[in-house]
Amino acid sequence: MLRRLLTPRWLGALALAALYAVGAYQLGHWQYGRHEFKVERNALLDAHYRADPVPATTVLGDEPVDRAEDDWTRVSAVGRYDGEQLLVRNRPNNNVFGYEVLAPLVLDDGRTVVVDRGWVPNSERGASVRPEVPDAPSGEISVVGWVRPLETTQRKTLPEGQVANISLPDVESAWGRDVLDGYVVLDSERAADGSTPARPQPLERPDRSLGPHQAYAFQWWLSMPVGLLLIWLGIRRELREEDLDRPVKPKKVRIWDEEDY
Repeated sequence: MLRRLLTPRWLGALALAALYAVGAYQLGHWQYGRHEFKVERNALLDAHYRADPVPATTVLGDEPVDRAEDDWTRVSAVGRYDGEQLLVRNRPNNNVFGYEVLAPLVLDDGRTVVVDRGWVPNSERGASVRPEVPDAPSGEISVVGWVRPLETTQRKTLPEGQVANISLPDVESAWGRDVLDGYVVLDSERAADGSTPARPQPLERPDRSLGPHQAYAFQWWLSMPVGLLLIWLGIRRELREEDLDRPVKPKKVRIWDEEDY
């Protein structure tokens, strides 16, 4: 079998098997990396999502939100909504598409926080018609929510009052003012008199599923020796077929054996 393996045909197959094994190892490593990323994300959610809120300005500022440290930090802020609400197009919520509703919360120091107040479905007359959206409350409002990093811009031209992404240039251009980098997904609002204003539907909770990445990683790693196994089976079959095709020498009959007939 070893001599057969050292023939050009099977050496080529061996090289392909080695390449496959290396590729399977790398793909398994990538899948396991995705699994570890989601494990770390869930640990971050566990630490931040139900924690006591901290002032929003301790997380939001002129620098982008640090995904590894500050994403989903629970924060609070007090201010006044001042300006038109923006609709973010093509946003799913519980597997239904509609709009996320952004409002500018102006703090006492004059800085503006982007607050994602929730979600509304598309109008029954189609996505081109603006849906009904609860107005942002007037007067002083206390907000509690979770910090998220801003998105990248797609630089799309949309109807007035709509944006394609929650991005710094899109939001600042629509509102005509500077905003802090990052935004707050609304958990609750409370007016100065203690009442809870009407608001759009809350967004879905963050996805905590780990997905199949760990299982895929083990599948790739377990498949690494498949090429070698196929080579062994192929050579074994060839040798067996050659044995079957080899002519059988007639058995030599001795004289005394002939006399027995």
